[in-house]
Amino acid sequence: MKLGRRNFLKLAGATAAGVAATACSAVPSGQAPSSAPGTSLPPSAGVTPPSGSPDWAALRSKVSLLLPGDSGYDSAKRVFNPAFDGLRPAAIANCAKPEDVQVAVSAAARRVPIAARGGGHSYAGYSVPDGGLMIDLGGMSSVDVQGDQVVIGAGAKLKDVYATLGAAGRCLPAGSCPSVGIAGLTLGGGIGVLARKYGLTCDHLVSARVVTADGELRRVSADSEPELFWALRGGGGGNFGVVTSFTFRTDPAPSAVSVFSLHFPAGSADDVVAEWQRWLPEAPPELWANVVLSGGTSVGARISGCYVGDSASLGKLLNGFAGATRSVKQLDYLGAMKYFSGSENRQSFVASSRILGQPADPAKVTSILKGRRGMDLLVDGLGGAVADIAPDATAFWHRKALGSVQIYSQADARNRSAATDSVAEVVTGLGLDGGYVNYIDPALPDWMTAYYGGNVTRLKQVAKTYDPDKVFGFAQAVTPD
Repeated sequence: MKLGRRNFLKLAGATAAGVAATACSAVPSGQAPSSAPGTSLPPSAGVTPPSGSPDWAALRSKVSLLLPGDSGYDSAKRVFNPAFDGLRPAAIANCAKPEDVQVAVSAAARRVPIAARGGGHSYAGYSVPDGGLMIDLGGMSSVDVQGDQVVIGAGAKLKDVYATLGAAGRCLPAGSCPSVGIAGLTLGGGIGVLARKYGLTCDHLVSARVVTADGELRRVSADSEPELFWALRGGGGGNFGVVTSFTFRTDPAPSAVSVFSLHFPAGSADDVVAEWQRWLPEAPPELWANVVLSGGTSVGARISGCYVGDSASLGKLLNGFAGATRSVKQLDYLGAMKYFSGSENRQSFVASSRILGQPADPAKVTSILKGRRGMDLLVDGLGGAVADIAPDATAFWHRKALGSVQIYSQADARNRSAATDSVAEVVTGLGLDGGYVNYIDPALPDWMTAYYGGNVTRLKQVAKTYDPDKVFGFAQAVTPD
């Protein structure tokens, strides 16, 4: 059975501005700029901050720009969740090349809020800066396979990434929602259905091209701007710079990926959660699975996932789940990625997240969903290759967790307030800590520690080095103390 939208969204990794849109202000003291020749603009360090609104007419002469009232403006500012349709950027810069981003950032820096949009899936609408400049990266969406690496423009969406990689016989672990942008997914870490076998999306990042707040276009890697490179791998979209392209290491695409779905009878949710928490950590890394609980009079339970290998081998791993209605299908890599995708239609919802650090009381998890029709609790399994990397080796902190938890509720204009309150009640009742920045939540208590754990201090230092003036600041931006 193909997963519905509430199943695939949790894997998508939608975050802040879709790309890193909090920037670097000045070249670190004593360090030469690492920009490519001919791409730098005058740095902002030591310059008196400008005042007044940007000169939109001057910017329009250099970059394709939409202003309120222009034909196409209303559709161009839309993002995935209709709840943010009321936000109105002062301008939208449609950027087709890195130099467009440089010009746009330099024109608006320290004058109005700036945010970049990749896929437009920010759960909090942070990629639509009300009264500010939206940098739309949709014009930079190329996917170029180069041997065992792939260079992907920051405006590319996962459906195009998978199609190109699949045709080339290469694999990159990523999310599943087809319209999610590669940028936000990567910058928040990148949890997906192949994570236990291949790791997070950010674990495959080799380098990135980043426009910083001083207008520099930098190549960031382990050897060039290493602290910024560390921060881009899990430090969250909207932070540290506007990424224009990513270079990833890829793996050979597996010849067989077997997908499965297990549906359980009413009244069995407690047992399903207990067994999932015992079973997944003991399973080989080739196996990934989630558990999905659906609120209602009786809490529904199902387990879905995939196995890098043939369906016969997968079947043996599923034999411990008696009483479930089982569906198993063997596909190729691209077919499996399509299996987990769903509708690209816009959806109105409210969501939050927590981290499952260790097994939880199943009854406590399930009981809080009783009577909450239209709400799902989804736990994506971690472990395997994700846990093989130390929590401080990249900015993604939750390496040793059992899983990430998303609480998702359908919501439209009529019931959004009630849905928001209901989600808040559930996350409080769960009693879990932490959070996944790609499910960003403005109401999350102590959100910086929740998202970044023991990496907070280092991330703040990166922000201090690269964006002391908070050029790209937003409500949940990583900023200096």
